[in-house]
Amino acid sequence: EVKNMKWKTAIITVSDSGFQGTREDKSGPMIRKLLEEAGGYEIIQEIIVPDDQEKLEEALRTCADTMGADLILTTGGTGFSMRDRTPEATMNVATRNAPGIAEAMRALSLKVTPRAMLSRGASVIRNETLIVNLPGSPKAVKECLEFILSSLPHGLGILKGLDGECGGTAS
Repeated sequence: EVKNMKWKTAIITVSDSGFQGTREDKSGPMIRKLLEEAGGYEIIQEIIVPDDQEKLEEALRTCADTMGADLILTTGGTGFSMRDRTPEATMNVATRNAPGIAEAMRALSLKVTPRAMLSRGASVIRNETLIVNLPGSPKAVKECLEFILSSLPHGLGILKGLDGECGGTAS
């Protein structure tokens, strides 16, 4: 694994009410807290966008292409509501699919709640940026991020060409 690396990370909360200021965003700050506790992540952007596919696509492209984020974590917009367009926006900006992360989060979340099957979150690669959609609730954000955090540095290292492929298991 790549040691002493600080992964440039963007946190994007997708929420109409959060964007309008009518509801406090608790999920974005939960992501920040977990990344700070884990260490190895530099938060370069933390924004709230409305549930608007074009605005989210623009934010994802800016964080990846202009700001050079290694990792973008989104929260919100992954459910069944007509306004929930986060997976579609994420897939639209992808250059490659990386479904295993989202699949793992759903599989592990199913052990916590049967409603995990209703999450449509995606995980993709845009050039050299990993984008992962997390659910909208702080509780689900915490669970899902804790499921995947230990594997992210190795994946990012491979994506950036800094780490070799390995058949070993995560420690």
